[in-house]
Amino acid sequence: MLTKKTLLSSALSLGLLTHFSAHAETFDFVEKQANNIDTLVVFQAGENASSALNKLDKQSNQQISNALALQEFTGEKKQIVEILMPNGIDAKRLVVIGVGEQAELTPGEVNKLGAEITAHFNGIEVKDIQVLTDGISDATSNASFAAELAHGINLRAYKFDKYFSEKKPAEKNYIIAVDAAKDTDKLYTQLAAIEQGVFLARDLTSETPTEMTPVDFAKAAKELKKLGVKVTVLEPKKIAKLGMGALHAVGRGSEEGARLVVAHWEGNDDAPIALVGKGITFDSGGYNIKASGDSISRMKSDMAGAAAVLGAVKAMALQKADVNVVAVMPMAANMVSETALAPGDVLMTAEGLSVEVLNTDAEGRLILADGMWYAREYYKPQVMVDVATLTGSKVRALGKRYTAVFSEDDALVDELTFSGQAVDEKLWRLPLAYDDLLKSPIADLKNAGFGGPGATTAAVFLQQFTGDTKWAHLDIAGSALAAKDKGVTPAGGTGHGVRLLSNWLMTQSK
Repeated sequence: MLTKKTLLSSALSLGLLTHFSAHAETFDFVEKQANNIDTLVVFQAGENASSALNKLDKQSNQQISNALALQEFTGEKKQIVEILMPNGIDAKRLVVIGVGEQAELTPGEVNKLGAEITAHFNGIEVKDIQVLTDGISDATSNASFAAELAHGINLRAYKFDKYFSEKKPAEKNYIIAVDAAKDTDKLYTQLAAIEQGVFLARDLTSETPTEMTPVDFAKAAKELKKLGVKVTVLEPKKIAKLGMGALHAVGRGSEEGARLVVAHWEGNDDAPIALVGKGITFDSGGYNIKASGDSISRMKSDMAGAAAVLGAVKAMALQKADVNVVAVMPMAANMVSETALAPGDVLMTAEGLSVEVLNTDAEGRLILADGMWYAREYYKPQVMVDVATLTGSKVRALGKRYTAVFSEDDALVDELTFSGQAVDEKLWRLPLAYDDLLKSPIADLKNAGFGGPGATTAAVFLQQFTGDTKWAHLDIAGSALAAKDKGVTPAGGTGHGVRLLSNWLMTQSK
């Protein structure tokens, strides 16, 4: 049996809980129903009540089924009926949740069910909740269903409460009855590691821009050394010496300048997988300054790509995954100052390609160009995936519910798309084209392809820095911050991309 005490001590020994946020409900996975629990949760899959629900209904002399019929409960997804003081049952509250068709229960769908449980009990003064999963499985098993359910509960329960005068209430304890406690424990241990990666990414993204500069981000990355992650931080002089003129130029508008942060989990001896994350800790737009209003206040999230890849490395390190992954994170604050990059400047990248800067607000692709070069030059990766809140054009094309994926490698796109589907961080492929729009009369490239689809021209710009490496670009613009609680993401930084990347990385392990 996994007890609350052992789970917490395990989390503390495995994970570095950050200081920014309130995390984590606690879970006991048991094989028998507990006694003296005031709140019970049971499930129904479509028209088929679970065995646990049938048993309780008999104990209540059909009060439960009568109440469900009165509420027109059909067991569809997100249907919830709460029954107070049910007859014949040692509980003050019974909550019945519809799961839909079990065959359609992907991990992401089960996670959302867990999130619904968290949302339902939000604000209710209840500490111990018994969840009966008897007779319910996802497409894999009952153990998988229970572990993914706990994962979803915890993902939604997170709250960034650093700046609230009143902190999040004490965590709730979930006692989850399962067919095989040890199997569930093993599965959830992996998912708990991914949660910690998500929470790290959320913490970093939600933090204020004054408190999350490139230097602050580098300090957060160095905390992963305690998990066996090799962390390297390059400062402005070293960045300039290596010829990373694009990264250096974007960073020089701020007093601290740029940083290149590298976090390497070497879980095996294979050629590494490189994750390159855009790390603009605040994006004013530079001299092409962004319009004032609400949108600019959200530009603290322009480092969400870097946060996602660092979170994925933490998730792998916590579970000691059999994978060699390196996160390369070019970091800068895109500010306006007398030393800042100016429109019309020509920069020399470490790749040896010159870039005419037509728009200082198209800076993410500049720092990624040097970051991708560094990943290739120093780590010789077998595959490289970059993650970035790169373009407003992506949001106009796909909205906020899909991430845009660009690549010429069909197999890589399929792998990433499958992982995105599994965890409900969906991808949609967009074309690599319009490279002619990047031609400059005075340099090898210009950094803005005016007149074309912006997400595509940005991706094609990045393609010039991939060499012969298998590569995909993920544009997560619009997905970094949530305005309100929804699904597994509470309001604030979402940690979008950590679960997708973690799922994909684990499929790449031996």
